[in-house]
Amino acid sequence: MEQTDSAPRARARGFRAERELVAKLWRMGFAVMRGPASGAKVRRGVYPDVIAIKDGKIFVLEVKVRSRPSSIYLEREQMSKLLEFARRASGEAILAIRITSLRTWKAVPVSEANLALDTLSRVKISKSTIDGSEDLFTYLSRKISRSIEEYMDKR
Repeated sequence: MEQTDSAPRARARGFRAERELVAKLWRMGFAVMRGPASGAKVRRGVYPDVIAIKDGKIFVLEVKVRSRPSSIYLEREQMSKLLEFARRASGEAILAIRITSLRTWKAVPVSEANLALDTLSRVKISKSTIDGSEDLFTYLSRKISRSIEEYMDKR
């Protein structure tokens, strides 16, 4: 009996989600691009999946896809690279999680995430953290909107 390799299908699903996210963010007025080596397992590179910029705010996004809400495990090195890129860009690192069964995107800001070390090499983002997180597009819209005080200060 021949075994099927689900890794290529998972990668393809991730690529589709990244392209969908880029298109939605572009329509929202963001300058946005998909990382050149997204999903390529580049060892030396520090490439996030998606970078979105609007009104001087920079968002560095790592995209994950799940069919239904569940815990997510990330390699510790991957998380470190995401945070390093965000630090160098003076941006905010966000896990953008596509939940296909709910037809929604969730935003888990890495700075606010309740991250637990699962092992020495993996970080766990719990299902409860994901369930309690805000819709990605609502989160980003809130982050780029300015208060009246900020608007008056800029004049």
